Amino acid sequence: MLSLEVFPPKPGYPIDSVFETLDGLADLSPGFFSVTYSPRGDNGCRTEEIACRIRRDYGQESLAHLTCLCHGRNEIEAILDRLSVCGVENVLALRGDPPENSHVTGSDFRYAFQLIREVKKKGCFCVGAAAYPEGHVESPSIHQDIDRVKQKVDAGADFLITQMFFDNRVFFDFLHRARWRGIEVPVIPGIMPVLNFRQIKRIIYLCGVSIPARLLRILEKHGGNSGDLQKAGMEYAVQQITGLLSQGVPGVHLYTMNRVDETRRIVAACGIESMESSA
Repeated sequence: MLSLEVFPPKPGYPIDSVFETLDGLADLSPGFFSVTYSPRGDNGCRTEEIACRIRRDYGQESLAHLTCLCHGRNEIEAILDRLSVCGVENVLALRGDPPENSHVTGSDFRYAFQLIREVKKKGCFCVGAAAYPEGHVESPSIHQDIDRVKQKVDAGADFLITQMFFDNRVFFDFLHRARWRGIEVPVIPGIMPVLNFRQIKRIIYLCGVSIPARLLRILEKHGGNSGDLQKAGMEYAVQQITGLLSQGVPGVHLYTMNRVDETRRIVAACGIESMESSA
């Protein structure tokens, strides 16, 4: 199964731009479109609107990201009710990042597993959770991090989507640890194509993702030429995806960064056929 992730425009930018992205990707018929949530909550209402319009206007499954920091229980309840009314049945339950240079206030939740329990009480949502193949940047150890993933699954998470990684061995090592820990839900690998040098450099820094030697050589060779980097980055993503599919993963989650042409080329090169949603 192929799933595609899009994100709401930044505050101050028209929301229509994301629907231009969806117009360009809808015929790929992914298992679901995932709609990200602003870490500061700025785009929370936009996430709801986009997820609902994906169901209503495009007739496709949507997965709405929902973070629990800075939200009280009543706010979460209201968001879930609105999503349910417009037919959104899938939620990615996340802790979210605390506001910069401030303390979290007004939240009844501190961790994602608490939000997952709350969402599952509704009884009408399929709930996904995040997993970090190389460990969350705040986690003191890889062993403690896998315990946190198990906590999410025990709370009711139906499937996991991973953070990006650039070496498939990292994913399969994580999957081995997860299965050994008793985590049996589907684990969907998340792939982010390297299309912009500055963007990927920042993301790598924030997420603590390692760079394999082969990708490092690509960055060093093409980092100064955006066209060549995009071509090499797409080829690298295709190799990652085909390698994962050949090993029987249940699907691939592609972080599109709202790039239509590049996403379509990657999907076509991988030969991924449209499949019905299993979210």
